[in-house]
Formats: sequence, structure tokens, C-alpha cells
Amino acid sequence: MIQTDKAYKLLALQENISNRAAKELIDRGVVYSAGKKILVARADMKANATFKIEKLKKPQILFEDDDIVAIDKPPFLTAEEIAQSFKLTLLHRLDKETSGVLLLSKNDEFTKKVIAAFKSQKVEKIYLAIVSGKFIEPITIDTPLQILKTKSGAYAKPSKDGQSALSIVTPRLVEGKNSMVEVSIQTGRTHQIRAHLKSVGFPVVGDEKYGGKTSSRIMLHAWKISLLGYSFTSPIPSEFKIN
Repeated sequence: MIQTDKAYKLLALQENISNRAAKELIDRGVVYSAGKKILVARADMKANATFKIEKLKKPQILFEDDDIVAIDKPPFLTAEEIAQSFKLTLLHRLDKETSGVLLLSKNDEFTKKVIAAFKSQKVEKIYLAIVSGKFIEPITIDTPLQILKTKSGAYAKPSKDGQSALSIVTPRLVEGKNSMVEVSIQTGRTHQIRAHLKSVGFPVVGDEKYGGKTSSRIMLHAWKISLLGYSFTSPIPSEFKIN
């Protein structure tokens, strides 16, 4: 009879760490076995399974002055974790696996100005995404989104009863079965880009929650953001190669 155990317990034994630490690594999305990401910490696996842990990159400062700090956020870290590590106020959020420009505030007065800019839709955000399919013509997706609470977290569902959400999607590169697109947004609904791209048949690669095919991460990158006279750009990640 083949012996099995929970993935997080086997990882804890291999790495000589606590069960809790092992579970946190799996939940973060950085643990692989046999070339596949382990998605469920409590999944049963063969007792002789071996694991590889992807090393987390460190956040880098893109710009800093007396009011604002622009961070180049790596994937697999939450926006809240980064704000806490810098001991600054978070000005907006990015999903855990989304990389790119993340903004922090140094004082309350500037925070209020940024909040006002977001409310009046005077903030421009441009993302890059790798999507499945050949995306060849620009489109505007003006589909309201309803945010549902599920056991696995928030889920954005297109619905006439939802909040307004506008995404302008432009093709950037098509290669093989995948495409790189630019997505410009002013509204910042939960999972807006991911849900909108799925709704038009071009799910983000790696975004299995919204029908994307398996990848090392969700291939979504906060490329540029402009507000209050500032403009910041994050370098395109090396893994954003399509084939």
C-alpha cells in the first residue's frame, strides 16, 4: 500500500520547518512538486514526494520623496505585507500574484489627496497581461462587476446589478497561442481585469480561478500608474515571455 500524507506535513519534514510555516508557503503559491504548483496544503501526496520552493523576490524602491514611495512589487507578496514592512500607508492594492507598481504614502495630507484623485477617477493605471488566445483588435469592456464572497476568497462576476467597471484592452504582441495585452483602467474593482478578460474569452494565463491555464504565476503586471503629477513605470518581468 502506497503511503501518503498531507502536502504541508511532507514539506515541513523536508524543510525542517513547522507545519504552519509549510502551509503558509503552499498558500502563498511558491511550492512545486514534479514541476507542478501545489495548490492545496491539505492535499494527499505520496510520502516520497519532493518539493521545490520558489525564492521570493524582495520589493525594490522605484521612487521616493517626502510624500510618496513607489515600490516595484514582486509576485507572491501581499500589498499589506509590503506596506507593513515599510511602515507606511497603502494607497491602493494589488493581488498577491500581481507584480508591478505599488504606491505608499508618507503622510495623512498626501493620502487624502490620493483618495480624492481615485474617487474622481484622475488616476491612470496600465497593466500588462499574458492571455490565452490570439488577441488582435482593441476592445473596451464596460461590464459591471458584482463581488461575491466565497470560501476561496472574493470572486468578481459580471452582473447588471454590480458596480461599474471599465477596461480598455489593446493588443501588444501575439505569439503562438498566447498574446500580451495592455489594459488601461480608471475604476479599480476587485479582480476587474481578470474577470473582464475572462468575460471576453481571453483569460489571464496562470489565473485558474478565472479559467486561465496553469502557469508559475498569474501573468498580470501593474506596468504604469500616473496621478497628481507623478508617473511611475515598473520593468516588465522576465517571465512575461509568450509562446
